[in-house]
Amino acid sequence: MKLNIACVFAIVASSALIIGCSESASNPHSNPHSGGGDREENKLSEDSVTYEKEVHLSNMHQFTFGGDNAEAYWSFDSNSLVFQTSNPKGGIQCDQIFVMDVDADGTPSETPPRRVSNGLGRTTCAYYMPGDTTVVFASTHLGSEECPPVPERGVEGRYVWPIYTDFEIFETDLEGNVLNQLTDRPGYDAEATLSPQGDKMVFTSTRTGDLELFTCDLDGSNVFQVTNELGYDGGAFFSPDGEWLVWRSSRPKTEEDIKKYKDLLAKDLVEPTDMELFIGRVDGTEIRQVTQLGGANWAPYFHPDGDKILFSSNHHTGGFPFNIFMINLDGTELTQVTFDNAFDSFPMFSPDGKRLAFSSNRNNGRTRSTNVFVANWVE
Repeated sequence: MKLNIACVFAIVASSALIIGCSESASNPHSNPHSGGGDREENKLSEDSVTYEKEVHLSNMHQFTFGGDNAEAYWSFDSNSLVFQTSNPKGGIQCDQIFVMDVDADGTPSETPPRRVSNGLGRTTCAYYMPGDTTVVFASTHLGSEECPPVPERGVEGRYVWPIYTDFEIFETDLEGNVLNQLTDRPGYDAEATLSPQGDKMVFTSTRTGDLELFTCDLDGSNVFQVTNELGYDGGAFFSPDGEWLVWRSSRPKTEEDIKKYKDLLAKDLVEPTDMELFIGRVDGTEIRQVTQLGGANWAPYFHPDGDKILFSSNHHTGGFPFNIFMINLDGTELTQVTFDNAFDSFPMFSPDGKRLAFSSNRNNGRTRSTNVFVANWVE
């Protein structure tokens, strides 16, 4: 899901908050005052978008300005991004899908972003299909053309994320014409991403009564269940060779936590605040936990070499900020990559391995805006 910005989402537990594959119009995850009390704020470089400690990033450029913009994912040719945005001031009341071009030097194209969803309902988690002429994403528009309601906070003011049961996955062309409906089952179907080989899709669904991962062919056929343990399995991505998946998961263990999870899910809600990263083969074997950091660890993506994972986490703060980290598949050599004082997430490498796209609250004039950034990757 998203930042709720369902593939983001905003999550708050006590002092902790996070985002996943979908985002609420008010963007509750954003903290314009960032970092908290006594924490020393990091310093921006002269370009006003890169922090001095961000040694893995260079030639960074801001691609959106205002609103909530997140989950920017690359085309197969590394020349475009598809992302979701909401901006009530601009007439976009809840998330819709847009595409935008990236020039050869890594700067924004003069061609403005263009909407590819139909403007109805709420959308989330978009991804390019092979050939880069169509995209897939989830939408609620068949259930209602209006924006679905955002639930009130739960017990003790905790943030809850809605599992909109009207979400189905669609394929559209870049003019916004729906070409195919890829899922048609009761319950939540969303968070679709594709293998780099362009032969398989992974998505999250409640079709079995829990939030589990499934794979399928690109036409929606040959559905296969990957996970089957209680908890919210979601936000999955394929490894560069297409043989593995990485995802974030909650794993309630105590009787109290299990009851709480099931009671919320029965109301089509989750409170995904305690999440760790898992990897497993696409056939559901060799599943193992990568992180044991505590807090909210999510939005994972494989490094181009396939031996490391980038992800967003607040394990180091217990609240704000969320930053992007890198870790080996065996859970060793944890390295902080980004240093914004509020929020960095949704990292994705371009297929050519040269650039990293991500979303951040940096350089937003101390507003709640979340924007898309692109930088060259430096080893």
